[in-house]
Amino acid sequence: MPWDACEVWVASYLSGGRIGTPRKVAGGPDESAVEPRWGPDEALYFMSDRSGWWNLYRWNGDTIEAVAPIAGECAAEPWELGYASYDFLADGRIAMVVQEGPRHRLVVIEPDGAVRPVDFPYTSIKPYLAAQGTTVALIGSSPTAAPQVAVVHLADDDPRLEVLARSEHAELSKAQVSTPTELRIGVPDGREVLALVYPPTGSAADWRAPLIVRAHPGPTASCLLRLDWQAQFFTSRGFAVVDVDYLGSTGYGRSFRESLYGRWGFDDVDDCAAVANHLLEMGRAVPGQVFIRGASAGGYTALHAVSKDGPFAAATAVSAIVDPDWWAETVPRFQRAHAMRLRSGAGRVRAATVQRPVLFIHGTADEVAGVEDVRELADELVALGVGHELLLLPDVGHYVATSSRAGAALEAELAHYRSVMVAASGDHRAASGSCWRT
Repeated sequence: MPWDACEVWVASYLSGGRIGTPRKVAGGPDESAVEPRWGPDEALYFMSDRSGWWNLYRWNGDTIEAVAPIAGECAAEPWELGYASYDFLADGRIAMVVQEGPRHRLVVIEPDGAVRPVDFPYTSIKPYLAAQGTTVALIGSSPTAAPQVAVVHLADDDPRLEVLARSEHAELSKAQVSTPTELRIGVPDGREVLALVYPPTGSAADWRAPLIVRAHPGPTASCLLRLDWQAQFFTSRGFAVVDVDYLGSTGYGRSFRESLYGRWGFDDVDDCAAVANHLLEMGRAVPGQVFIRGASAGGYTALHAVSKDGPFAAATAVSAIVDPDWWAETVPRFQRAHAMRLRSGAGRVRAATVQRPVLFIHGTADEVAGVEDVRELADELVALGVGHELLLLPDVGHYVATSSRAGAALEAELAHYRSVMVAASGDHRAASGSCWRT
């Protein structure tokens, strides 16, 4: 995959449309070199993780030098073409996005290599910077602001932000939303796991609530400090939500990202369980009312989390991967190398090991993780008498994108958690709310 091994090459364009002898500049089996572009000084710039972090480098035709060494990710995991995590300003400076855990920063690199952070309200920035003169255009958001198209004027020492376009309901007060706090805990192998904790909306400082642990997809993705409407859906209904940057997430360097290879279904599950157990010990979560949900690769994590003893009372698996070996054979070509590296972990989710109720949500047109595996697992759970529900979304692919289908999926998930809570407590009054059909 391009975040594992990617190369940058150059060649001269000759008359008659001929290409001269190509020359490799950077990259290889253990280096991801991405986002190459020519600078105004005629040098070639690119991102490389040769230091363990994606940082910006310059090639002058003979030698390569680091432009500004930073202990942070200066490029996003390249799931798509066209990312632009940096751009050149007219005065010789460079504007760049840096990810440090769940938080993005905009920085300016001075000609002498000094790095100056830009003070502005966004904590999440899309990797699509575009500069003109000394102004940078970007898409930014924060825990209280949906994505906005804005320009940042950087000519003076005091940057000026100008918002050009806002999303609907773009800005909300902190009283209207649940704003996350960062939680860092140690795990037995000596690592630190970071999570974002969303308390119930409007809760007191000593809140205690049912908890939903979310395992992000990828598994190379990460949890980000931005307005998350799905989290707000549940926090506005009395739940706490926690996003976990488990082993394999982006934002913590190459070694952290690669360490999940061979351990998928083990360490990611343990990290999610460790965060849940910590919140139980702190008195934040309610025993018997701790749930886990995940989509795609996160769905695989969620299914394995309820296939062993642990804190979780139920799981929701959206567009889930069930059998890594089968997935590696059927996934679209772009992701096949990724699937091959991931599949040597915990293996197929087996019905005989599932210990808690599961809600499956899956599109019938999913070409990334086919619905057949989920149907088969659901049928096996029926035969074993294990509680589950299957919500199939007709003509929906791997991503539940339309508002009506996403709304139905959220209502189903809410009903799933409430039904588990009712079954555990016998308090049918807690079941008030939406009902749904498969």
